[in-house]
Amino acid sequence: MHFVELAVQNVRGFSPAGRFALKTGYLVLKPPTAEPSPLAGLSLALLYADGRGGDASFSASAQKPGKAALTLMGQDGVTYRVLRELGGGGSLHRLNPATKQPELVTQDTTEANQFLRGQVGLPPRTTFDQLFCLYAAQLPSRRPRGLGRATTSASGLRTQSSSGIAAARTHSSPGIAGGLASAQAVLPAQDIPAAEAKQKELEKELILCKEVDNLQFEVDGLNSQVFNLEQKLSSTEGLKEKLREAEALWNAEPTPEKMGLPADIVARAERYGRVLARRDEALARLLADKDLADEEAARLPDIQPLVRNRNFWIAVAAGLLFFGVSLFLSKGARYVALLDVPAFGFAAVLALRYVEELQEKDRVDRRGEMFIAREKKITEEFEAEAGPVRRALDIFDVDTPKDIPPRLQRREQLGAEVAQLRAQLVSLEKHPEFIEAGEQLPIIRQQIELLNAKIEQKGTFVRDMREVERELSRLKESIALARNPQAMAGSPGVEASSGPEPLEDPSPLLLGLAGDVLATDLHAVAGVMRERCVQYFSALTERRYVGVEWDKDGRTSVVGASGRRQPLSELPPREVDLFFLSLRLTLVEKLGTRLKLPLVVEDAFLGVDESRLPLLARMLKHLGTLTQVLHVTPLGGFSQVSDATINL
Repeated sequence: MHFVELAVQNVRGFSPAGRFALKTGYLVLKPPTAEPSPLAGLSLALLYADGRGGDASFSASAQKPGKAALTLMGQDGVTYRVLRELGGGGSLHRLNPATKQPELVTQDTTEANQFLRGQVGLPPRTTFDQLFCLYAAQLPSRRPRGLGRATTSASGLRTQSSSGIAAARTHSSPGIAGGLASAQAVLPAQDIPAAEAKQKELEKELILCKEVDNLQFEVDGLNSQVFNLEQKLSSTEGLKEKLREAEALWNAEPTPEKMGLPADIVARAERYGRVLARRDEALARLLADKDLADEEAARLPDIQPLVRNRNFWIAVAAGLLFFGVSLFLSKGARYVALLDVPAFGFAAVLALRYVEELQEKDRVDRRGEMFIAREKKITEEFEAEAGPVRRALDIFDVDTPKDIPPRLQRREQLGAEVAQLRAQLVSLEKHPEFIEAGEQLPIIRQQIELLNAKIEQKGTFVRDMREVERELSRLKESIALARNPQAMAGSPGVEASSGPEPLEDPSPLLLGLAGDVLATDLHAVAGVMRERCVQYFSALTERRYVGVEWDKDGRTSVVGASGRRQPLSELPPREVDLFFLSLRLTLVEKLGTRLKLPLVVEDAFLGVDESRLPLLARMLKHLGTLTQVLHVTPLGGFSQVSDATINL
């Protein structure tokens, strides 16, 4: 998970209006004034809204409420946008991967918080605040002393606690500072009844916190189931997206009908070469026959008209002569008339020969017309077959008919791919696990709604259970000390009333939160963190300390370069702060790969020696290679090693 963009309007500590794109890596964010911009508190207010207007304190002016929007990439790979009017309502949006448009998820604050934890992957608020937000108020030297001295009355104790809670709510998780401020005070005997009444209130609050925590645990478990079921149901989204893209490409591909080509244009293009060869072969045969006919016609003699044939007219005249002479002869001599038969027969033969020559000439002439008709028929048959192919060559702007089938066969391939994807989608949607997930999802969501209703009845804004337990434990110790001050005075660990109180050890809280994240015990967490924490602490203290140890309760002891072992509380405040920074950087490095949450650093190094700032900058640069690091600081030295600098 990482932040993608922050947009603000009339928000304290930022420009009057602005949109800031946030990349991954180590980013330095420079505030518009010397005061640090409350990026950590604003992020907590947006991601963990209380629904009661608690974020109104971030508005630059009370007359005009501010607005803020945070865009982030969730653990599920989807982009979300949290939009809130500070002191008012808000909404959660999700970016649709297909349309690239935002879609409203919910406008209900409780539903948005549950969705951000269950679907997006946010941890509990205390975990995010104490492990992935680093600001000056968290430094042990800046926090209330854990072993405070006597207060004048129990009412004074309550006043101190409530003021601590108010201070913590303005910047951090609610009630943390208050719990620390009400630690192990020495009470006068007359204030014991009031402290016991406070103890009963805390015990009731603890019961309520446990109930809410148990309900929240059930909600988180159900949200995890919802997330898994939605993952199963959304497992087909990628396939559906592929199917939509394949169908779009399939529909966009040209078809023969759309371009006015015959449906069998592919087959025509494939046999175009054979058709062309067959045409050329037919034309070649026709040309050969035509040449033979021309040679035969050339060999024919010229035909002399019959009227110019002298032999014809001589035969006709001889026949007429014999017939005419026979008319004037006697009956015995009239047989001479029979001689006209051969004469007329010879003439008839000449006439028949003339007719045959005319017929032969006519036959030769008709063969020429036949050749023209055959050539026309061959050309027409070829054009009927090859014309659409040439038209396709022009449409597809290709050079050879071989290039046509690939252009049209791509649609067939896409159609086969579409059919295959549809079959896969139907198979997945008919899978028993998919059907079961679809049936279980509304049931589990209904259970979540019922549990959320119960949580809302008990109170949506309660303190962390560990915090109440610590405050109750300290109050019990204070009461026990007030009842038997002589016995407690000689106990180890109880200092004289005049001496300065030691700083609170941050390790138990931080290691406990890390154990919750890693789902393991404190001893295992200490083993994971020890070596790297020693490296950070030794580097920041110029190797004055070479070892760190934690007991079974998480209390810290450090080993100096001389080998001396001493509790963390005996170190000077600045060195306790350096240990705190070392442990926090170690936790981010070890847990960042699991949670993938951005680290928000808000001017946490103001009290650190300037000589150590370049080293801290390199450490943050290293963490920027593991997760997103957003460092709000007006100091210029950090910008030199950052991946980018943004002016807020």
